[in-house]
Amino acid sequence: MPAVHLPPDLLAMMARGVSVIVGSRDANLRPSVMRGVGSRVEADGTSVTVYLSRPQSRQLLQDIAATGHIAVVFSEPSTHRTVQLKASRTVQRSAQPDDAPVLAAYLASMEREIQAVGFRPELTRAMLAHRLEDVVALTFTPEQAFEQTPGPRAGAPLGDAR
Repeated sequence: MPAVHLPPDLLAMMARGVSVIVGSRDANLRPSVMRGVGSRVEADGTSVTVYLSRPQSRQLLQDIAATGHIAVVFSEPSTHRTVQLKASRTVQRSAQPDDAPVLAAYLASMEREIQAVGFRPELTRAMLAHRLEDVVALTFTPEQAFEQTPGPRAGAPLGDAR
């Protein structure tokens, strides 16, 4: 399936580092979900990497490995602007030392995002705490995108296939 073309302002929001929730399902369609501890979005949106803490995400990682299916929600806490991306193929790898700056930048961005809605940075640090050796990177090309901001367009498809 071809990559989805997303508007530049939406890509910029995602790339900045906003809340990331990752989901999948098993063969019996039982859902699994976990908060990501980081993300990286290429400028053109054709490659997205989300990072999960392996100890907290065992079922989700098993489901993604078994089905290949991934759904990722990017949401800006201060506005609730939200987009959901879906793909049917995901590459899984252990995080490497060169992922550490990406994770640090994501944490800094999330500290600012969460602080903007009234919570101290310590909450964000606790919520996103991880050890690099326990982090898994999941890379995919978005095949579908949906508006998920609360309101009348929630659920509407976004972008067009390249």
